[in-house]
Amino acid sequence: MANSEGLHENETLLRPETIDRHRALTSLQEELEAADWYDQRVDATQDAELGAILAHNRDEEKEHAMMLLEWLRRHDPVLDAHMRTYLFTEGPITGIEAQAEGRPSGDRSSGGGQPGSLGLGDGKP
Repeated sequence: MANSEGLHENETLLRPETIDRHRALTSLQEELEAADWYDQRVDATQDAELGAILAHNRDEEKEHAMMLLEWLRRHDPVLDAHMRTYLFTEGPITGIEAQAEGRPSGDRSSGGGQPGSLGLGDGKP
């Protein structure tokens, strides 16, 4: 994952809420990265007891990540809406996206662009 500890804009230009969301997002990245590292260590160890400890630690990192994700959801209405659309659903995720956007589920374009595009339009004003 990309390391994004530092702010990209001058801190004096940012609202406190933006800085707090940045803190949460950075922490979320760190928790997920730690879970990945522990997962690899669980696979690599030949010692069952060590593996159990590492798996426990990995699962604690997942818990921390979900706490941060919930905080972010509560502080970002757009993220909240996307989570309500996609999480705890069944079926193809891209089909859920198409349904949410009112497109047939076989249509892979996003936002009216060409199939496979980023849906950013043709670049004309």
